Amino acid sequence: MKSYSIALIPGDGIGSDVTAAAWTVLETVAGNFGFALTGTEFPWSCKFFKDTGRMMPQDGIETLRGFDAILLGAVGWPAEVPDSVSLHGLLLPIRKAFVQYANIRPHRLLPGVTGPLRAENFDILCIRENTEGEYSGAGGRVHQGTLDEVAVETSIFTRAGVERILRFGFEQARARRGKLASVTKSNAQKYSMVFWDEITRKLAADYPNIEVTSYHVDALAARMIMAPESLDVVVASNLFGDILTDIGAAIQGGLGYAASANINPGRSAPSMFEPVHGSAPDIAHLGIANPVAAIWSGAMMLDHLGEKAAADRVIKGVEAATARGIGTIPGKDRTEAITAAVVAALT
Repeated sequence: MKSYSIALIPGDGIGSDVTAAAWTVLETVAGNFGFALTGTEFPWSCKFFKDTGRMMPQDGIETLRGFDAILLGAVGWPAEVPDSVSLHGLLLPIRKAFVQYANIRPHRLLPGVTGPLRAENFDILCIRENTEGEYSGAGGRVHQGTLDEVAVETSIFTRAGVERILRFGFEQARARRGKLASVTKSNAQKYSMVFWDEITRKLAADYPNIEVTSYHVDALAARMIMAPESLDVVVASNLFGDILTDIGAAIQGGLGYAASANINPGRSAPSMFEPVHGSAPDIAHLGIANPVAAIWSGAMMLDHLGEKAAADRVIKGVEAATARGIGTIPGKDRTEAITAAVVAALT
């Protein structure tokens, strides 16, 4: 029997609830399809930080390197640990160390879910650059606490980084409906974003069958709301992709449905899969967190591992549950009830 080793990092707040729910679904479908999943749980979180002074141990990256994939719940507890500490202490180091440069986020309405827009027949795949750009972490502050204080945050765009994420987006468009939207703000950012546009035009010559359109980020944000059905694959920088995918989550009914994958396309290190939502401390341990995004992220993990039939079955199970109205209204159904409905639909 084929077996996959999975690192489980539930993290903070509702992360534990939704990770447990996703794992229940994943173990069930693995049994149905004749492969095994072996999960090893790590307590790395804001609580771990308060206990040890680190979000993960010093050898955390090397510990994770031996796994086939990572399933993460949610990281952050702002009342206890600043987000700048939790993010830069766990999530971003994993993405960068394992060269998970492609962040993939699907946006479409599940059956039975009512979105805020009149449009319903949209299916957008957002590809966000995940390791450099505006989140490179380059910069600093001087003269802190004085009237002369200066803060500098430097965005870093490399030719290799921009080219590889755009090429990844082109390949996704080729496998889907053949349309690529490249997002910049080159009218205002005349160096980095003009650079991005130039590379987009250069690569487009390698993909003559792909319809390529370059958008300014504000125009693309408006299009996601006014005409989302006109979009197929959207490729954006780290910051722009982060913001646009929150719009994507909103139009698909909320963060409870927003899944994501942090992919190492070269497979030289494990990829990481996580729901987009945060730790939601206000509802932690109430048992009402929607696990759909975590389950969907788990399906993306199975697909990446080569178990596409099992991944498709998980998505069908989620769709069967939401079509019955289960998990479609925030707070109406308990986490365990939504999980049970998806599991029941797997057979």
